[in-house]
Amino acid sequence: MSDIPGHGHHRESLATLAIGALGVVFGDIGTSPLYSVKESFIGHHPLVVDQPHIFGVISLMFWTMMMIVTVKYVFIVLHADNDGEGGSLALLALIRRHLGETRWSPVIVILGVVATALFYGDAIITPAISVLSAVEGLTVVHQGFSEWVLPISIGILIGLFSIQSHGTSTVGKLFGPVMIVYFATLAVLGAMSVAQTPQVIGALSPLHAVHFFLLNPTLAFLALGSVVLAVTGAEALYADMGHFGRKAIMISWLYIAFPCLLVNYLGQAALVMRQPELIENPFFLLAPEWGRLPMVILATLATIIASQAVISGAYSVSQQAVQLGYLPRIKILHTSAKAAGQIYVPLVNWGLLVMVIALVIGFRSSSSLAAAYGIAVTGTMVITACMLGVLVFAVWKWHPLLAGLVTVTFLTIDGLYFASNMTKIPDGGWFPLLVAGVVFIALTTWATGRRLMRERLDEDSLPVDVFLSSVAEKVRRIAGTSVFLASTTEGVPPALLHNLKHNHILHERVVILTVNTESVPHVPASARSEVEALGQGFYRVLLRYGFMDEVDVPAVLAIEERAGGPFKVMETSYFLSRQTLIPSSRPGMAIWREKLFAWMVRNAQSAMEFFKLPTNRVIELGSQLEI
Repeated sequence: MSDIPGHGHHRESLATLAIGALGVVFGDIGTSPLYSVKESFIGHHPLVVDQPHIFGVISLMFWTMMMIVTVKYVFIVLHADNDGEGGSLALLALIRRHLGETRWSPVIVILGVVATALFYGDAIITPAISVLSAVEGLTVVHQGFSEWVLPISIGILIGLFSIQSHGTSTVGKLFGPVMIVYFATLAVLGAMSVAQTPQVIGALSPLHAVHFFLLNPTLAFLALGSVVLAVTGAEALYADMGHFGRKAIMISWLYIAFPCLLVNYLGQAALVMRQPELIENPFFLLAPEWGRLPMVILATLATIIASQAVISGAYSVSQQAVQLGYLPRIKILHTSAKAAGQIYVPLVNWGLLVMVIALVIGFRSSSSLAAAYGIAVTGTMVITACMLGVLVFAVWKWHPLLAGLVTVTFLTIDGLYFASNMTKIPDGGWFPLLVAGVVFIALTTWATGRRLMRERLDEDSLPVDVFLSSVAEKVRRIAGTSVFLASTTEGVPPALLHNLKHNHILHERVVILTVNTESVPHVPASARSEVEALGQGFYRVLLRYGFMDEVDVPAVLAIEERAGGPFKVMETSYFLSRQTLIPSSRPGMAIWREKLFAWMVRNAQSAMEFFKLPTNRVIELGSQLEI
C-alpha cells in the first residue's frame, strides 16, 4: 500500500489505461503477425525459405519496430501532443498555432490534409485484411472450411459495423482483457518454438538485415513492402493519445506489446527454419493441432478489436475535420453520457462498411489485400516525418545538428518503405491511393469553397458602425431577442440584412453570433465566450470551441448575462442564412469543383442541428451567391 494520498489510485488508473490501450491502440499492430511473416516469403515477391532470408526478414522486422515504433513514435512523436490530442490534424493545428502564417504554411497544410486522406484509405483496408486473415485460419484447421472464409468474414464485418450506433463502452471493457490473453498466447507459442531452435535469437543482429541486402539488393528492397506490415498501426499510437495519454501507451508498448510480438516473430522464424513448408501459414501452425481452432477464435476477436480501433479513429478524424473546416457539417451522435470522446458518425460508418465489403469481395484473400496494404501507412509515416522535421526545427527549436540527424534518419527509413510499397500500385496499391485522392479532393474543395464563400459575402458586407448609424435607429423595434449567426466577426451578417429588407423590423436586443473553432482540442468554459456591446441594443458574441468539443450554442447563451441579460428560450429567435450557390467563371476554383462544393453545401447537416438550436425558434433566410 502507498502512504501517499491518491498514489495507489493513480497507479491503478494508469494500469487500467495501459490495459485499455492494448485493445484500442495496439489492436492493429498486434494482429500483424497473422500475415507479415507469411507475406514476406510467399507474397508478390517470394523469397527462398532458408536461414539467410529468414534471419534477414526477422532482423528487418525487429529494427523496423525498434526505429519506427519505439524511437520515432513512442520516444519522440508522442511528445508532440496538442493539449493531449494526437494525429495528423492535431499536429497540423499545433504547428500552425506556433508558427502562425509563414510562406511554408500552405505546404504544411497540404501535408496534414494528405495524411488525413491517406488515413481513410488505411481505415478501409485494416478491417478487411485483419478479419480475412484471422478467418483464413479455419483452412489450417480443416481444408473444407475454405469456401466459408468469405461469407464468415463478411458476416463478422456487417455485425461489427451494425453495433456501432449502440456505442462500444460496454464491449470496450472486454477489449483490454481479450488482448492481454491474445498477446500472452503469442508470447507462449513463440517461446515454445524458440526453445526448440534457440539459434534464431541471433536474427536480432542488424548485420543479418545488411547481409540480406548484400545477398540480393532488389529482392531485399521489394521485401520491405511486406516487412512493413509488421508496423501497420504504428500511427494509431499517436492518433489515440487523447484517449489514453502518453504514459499508458508507452507502458503498453514497451512492457507488453513489443516483447510479445518480438517473441512470436522469432517463434514463427524458428518454425519455418525447422519445417520450411509451413510458411503457408506459420502464425496458426505455431499452435499444436488441438489449439488451432481456439487460436482462430482468439485471433478473430483480436482482429475485430483492431477493426474497432480503426473505425473509432475514423469517427474522431471526421469530427476534427468538420470542426477545423475541412468537411461539411455531418451528423455526429454521442453514444456515451460520460465519455465525450465516444461518438458515432452514421455517414462514415456505412460508407466504410460498403467499401470494406467491396474490398473483401474484390480481393478475396488476405494475400491479395496485402498488396493494397502498406502504401497508405507508409505515406502517412513519411508525412509525419516531414511534419516532425518542422516541429523539431521551428517549434521545439532543437540544436540544428540533432534536428537534422533525426529528420534525415526517419525520412530515409520511411522513404525506403514508401518507395518499396509504390511497387505494389499495379497489384492493389492503387486502391488506397484512389480513396485518398477522392478524400483529398473533398477536404480541399470544402476548405477552399468556404474561403471563397466568405470572400464573396465580405464583398457585400456592411460595416456594423455604418449600419447602426444609418439604419438601426430608423427601424421599428419589437420585444424579444434575435440571434443572427455570422461566419466572421466583421460586418453585418447577410441574414440580418435580409430580415430587415423583408420584414422592416428589429428586436429590442440583437445579437450577432460567431462560432470559432480554435487549433486546440478543448477550450475551457471560462474562455468560451467573448461579448462586445455595440450600442442601440446590439451585441457581438464570439463563442470559442476546441476541435474536439461538442458545440451547443443555447447552453452557452443560457448562462451568458453580459449581452444584455439572460437569454430566455421562448423569447429568443435564431436567424440563419442559407446560401444557394451558383458556380460561375469567376476566379476561384474549377467549375467542376464549384459544382462539387455547391452539392456538399446542399447536403451538409443544417446549422440548426449542428449548433443544437431549438427547432421551433429558428428562421432560415435564403439567398443566392455566385462563387
